Amino acid sequence: MTFANPAYLLGLLLLLPMIGWYVWRQREAQASLRLSSLEGFRKAPKTYKIYMRHLPFILRMLAIACVIVALARPQTTDSWSKTTTEGIDIIMTLDTSTSMLAEDLKPNRIDAAKEVATSFISGRPDDNIGLVIFARESFTQCPLTTDHAVLLNLLKDIRCGMLEDGTAIGHGLATSVNRLKDSDAKSKVIILLTDGTNNAGEIAPVTAAEIAKTYNIRVYTVGVGTKGEAPYPYQTPFGLQYIQVPVDIDEPTLTKIAQITNGMYFRATNTEALKGIYKEIDQLEKTKMSVKEYSKKQEEYLRFAVLGFIFFSLEFLTKYTLLKNIP
Repeated sequence: MTFANPAYLLGLLLLLPMIGWYVWRQREAQASLRLSSLEGFRKAPKTYKIYMRHLPFILRMLAIACVIVALARPQTTDSWSKTTTEGIDIIMTLDTSTSMLAEDLKPNRIDAAKEVATSFISGRPDDNIGLVIFARESFTQCPLTTDHAVLLNLLKDIRCGMLEDGTAIGHGLATSVNRLKDSDAKSKVIILLTDGTNNAGEIAPVTAAEIAKTYNIRVYTVGVGTKGEAPYPYQTPFGLQYIQVPVDIDEPTLTKIAQITNGMYFRATNTEALKGIYKEIDQLEKTKMSVKEYSKKQEEYLRFAVLGFIFFSLEFLTKYTLLKNIP
């Protein structure tokens, strides 16, 4: 236990002169009736009041001590603990180009992908998971972490238009590899979701896949979108209109990325298609990792304040009831 205001504990030293004064007063106390001898009273019966005559003072000292300790604000000590658990390192790489607003997946591709990712993260509490987003460029939204509450909040804030429009699959994959390359985990995984073809960036997707293979990173690629055409919202002077746009996913490239890295390619025409990814990842070998856990401080002053009140109340009751002096 620690104290937020330890200087207040010096107040306990004031109890010493109070105790000394009480002892001195008891010795110097003069009887109001003087007798030449007490011999005749030695065999008189002793009542419980004789043994309890110092009780009010003891209760007062205890009450004052409790109040002083309460003022010092006792707290449970911060505890950092290290636990060893099993998990893998995963980077979720999400396409945020404007084509992800197409509504062949409900409510649209980007929101459906976020919903599935949220369920995936919530179902793997022991894994280090990070988040990379990409459009014409790529950006690390969240580095590898076991604090999934923070990760889910950052995932929730993702929207199309955060980055310049385009689809730089190679850039997104390369950024994800950079986040995993120094990991000591035996199993390192990238889940890359996109709905288009690579049309931006200086890094070819296959080149990024070769780099991933060098670092023993497995890549699962997911082509998000139905087959054929998809409704796309289009803002006009007359309000929101929908036009049918062709679904163009570079499946050969996504398949090759998966093959190079010993991963798998999935075509996600609906959320059910993504369940195959979870099953495959669950079969991966897991690795032990050290996790640091933090527990917050807890204020403990209330219990001492209550004890002080109880001791004061008991002193009052005993002094003016059981041990009351009659003039």
